[in-house]
Amino acid sequence: MDDHPLDIAAAEIVLPCPELDETLAFFRARLGFRLEMIFPADDPAVAVLSGHGLRLRLARDAGGAPGLIRLSCRDPAALAGGASALTAPNGTRIELAAADPPLDLPPPAPSLVVTRLADGADAWGAGRAGMRYRDLVPDRQGGRFIASHIRIPDGGPVPDMVHFHKIRFQMIYCHKGWVDLLYEDQGPLFRLVAGDCVLQPPEIRHRVVECSPGLEVVEIGCPAEHLTCIDHALSLPTPDPRPDRDFGGQRFVRHQAANAAWHPWRFDGTEARDIGISAATDGLADVRVIRFPTGAGGLPPHRHAAEFLFGFVLNGVATLTADGQQSSTLTPGDAFVIPAAMTYALENGGDGLELLHVALPADYDITV
Repeated sequence: MDDHPLDIAAAEIVLPCPELDETLAFFRARLGFRLEMIFPADDPAVAVLSGHGLRLRLARDAGGAPGLIRLSCRDPAALAGGASALTAPNGTRIELAAADPPLDLPPPAPSLVVTRLADGADAWGAGRAGMRYRDLVPDRQGGRFIASHIRIPDGGPVPDMVHFHKIRFQMIYCHKGWVDLLYEDQGPLFRLVAGDCVLQPPEIRHRVVECSPGLEVVEIGCPAEHLTCIDHALSLPTPDPRPDRDFGGQRFVRHQAANAAWHPWRFDGTEARDIGISAATDGLADVRVIRFPTGAGGLPPHRHAAEFLFGFVLNGVATLTADGQQSSTLTPGDAFVIPAAMTYALENGGDGLELLHVALPADYDITV
């Protein structure tokens, strides 16, 4: 690590400890800390220990609360005999957590959602690395899904670090501008431009490097709350590309709109370009851009059986109608989620309508 300008040699957490002997024995024997310093020799009042990335100063005469320490363990139950926490003799609470916890996937909670770009500037909140976030699914479908409209107003280098996400599914679609990206085992830096898309498989390391002024992307993830972890050890790009590498049962996808072919889609008059995510996720998700050529009427009334069905208007105007709901006029930047078994229709309001269309799973039934 580079030297800090304050020239800090070490940092310690001070814990009040009237029961110094018992507490010292607890931290050493039960939790594996190492004694670094103890004084005075004839009547010890202070002991300094280190371990597991911490440096503790047990001080008999210190004031304050005994504190809380969280330990990430490979087997928390084995360390605590099945308990989720321990208490040291001085009262310090030791919280035990799994070092690699399983993905917490909330049960489905489908709902009809319509969000509009015109709802105001206050819809944008500050996020990580200088990014501005607009929530496209405010109810998060019970915590199972998140969809974000992300923008970076000022172009230039992005203060990002090599990181990864503990997720079930995550994709990024470039709506406006461009962004330079690096991904683990996927070769040198590349530029994602408007219309392009990437699938970020679980735990693939990546970094945002630079972007154009006014960059806008749409990011969809499952579950809504997921860990973003920094990898300080890995440098990108990695030396040997492995484009077919498996990451948690998925492969990285870089879809380039300029090279994509359009094909007829489910409904008469519609065309779509397949992003390639269904094949890369073994059917977990299907992502397409759908367009409505001149004269196409839109999507007729129908129902679906998908876990999650999301649309984002890229271009044009459409009218959304759904069972028991007031119709909604949608323009670029607006988004919707349609729950399973709800009849809905989308009327093309003019030439040039294009939608980003995301469904989980890829193979779902439609009833017209």
